[in-house]
Amino acid sequence: MVIEHAAGHQPLAALLFGEQSRPAADRIAALAAETDGFALINTTHAPQGAAELLRDGLTFDMAGLAPAEPLLPPEAVHRVALPAEFAPAQCETVRFLAGPHLAGAEHLAPVLRVAATILRHLTQIEGLEAIIWRPARIIMSPVWFAEAVGIWLAGGPFPALALTALARTEQGLASEGLGFLIGQEFTLSAKDGTPGREDSRIAVRLTDWLFAHGRVEAPREVVLAGAGAVWLEPVGHNRLNVSVR
Repeated sequence: MVIEHAAGHQPLAALLFGEQSRPAADRIAALAAETDGFALINTTHAPQGAAELLRDGLTFDMAGLAPAEPLLPPEAVHRVALPAEFAPAQCETVRFLAGPHLAGAEHLAPVLRVAATILRHLTQIEGLEAIIWRPARIIMSPVWFAEAVGIWLAGGPFPALALTALARTEQGLASEGLGFLIGQEFTLSAKDGTPGREDSRIAVRLTDWLFAHGRVEAPREVVLAGAGAVWLEPVGHNRLNVSVR
C-alpha cells in the first residue's frame, strides 16, 4: 500500500474495505445513479483510481479506488461499534477529500453537511467495513456513521460521536475533532472525579452547542438543553476548560 496526500490537503474520511473488495469508479457511478445523492464529473479525465463527486455545487475527490494501489488508512484511536478483533491495517483504503476549490473551507457547516451527505450514500457500497473520520481520529461501523449523520441531516443534533470523539482523561472527558470545526477543543471536569454516563451526556450536548455557536472567546455560563448549566473558560487559544455548575 502507498500513502498519497497532497501537501496540506488531508482526507476528511477514509473508507476501509476487505482485501480485493475496493470498488472501481464505475461502481461509484452506479451508486450515484441509484441514489441520486451526488454526481460524478470529469470522468474521462480522472486519473486511475480517482473520482470527482459533485453535490450542491461542491466537489469532493475519491482516491485509491480499484484498480489503483490502495492507500494506507489514517491514524484512528477512537473505535465505535466495531468488533474488538477488527484490524484496520489489514484493510484496503479509499480516501475522501474536499475538492481543491474548498481548501480551507472544509470545516464550514455547509461544506460539512454536503460531505456527510455524500459519505452517508457511500456507506451503501458493498464490502465497506469501516469509516474513519480523520479530524477526530475516530473509526466506526458504516451503520453507526449513517445513522448518526442521518439524524443530524434530518434536523436532529450534531453527530458528536461520529464527527468528533470523546476521550477519558485524569480530569474527565476531552474532545477530539472539535478543533477542526471551531478551532477549540474542551476538557470537561467529571462531576464525581471519574467520568460517568452523565458526564458523557453533558459532553455530547456541549459539542452540539459549540458546533452551533462557534468559538468561546471569554469565560461564560451556558445552559444546555436537558443537561443544565456549565461554565466555559478559554485556556490559551485553542482549549476550553468546562465545569458543571
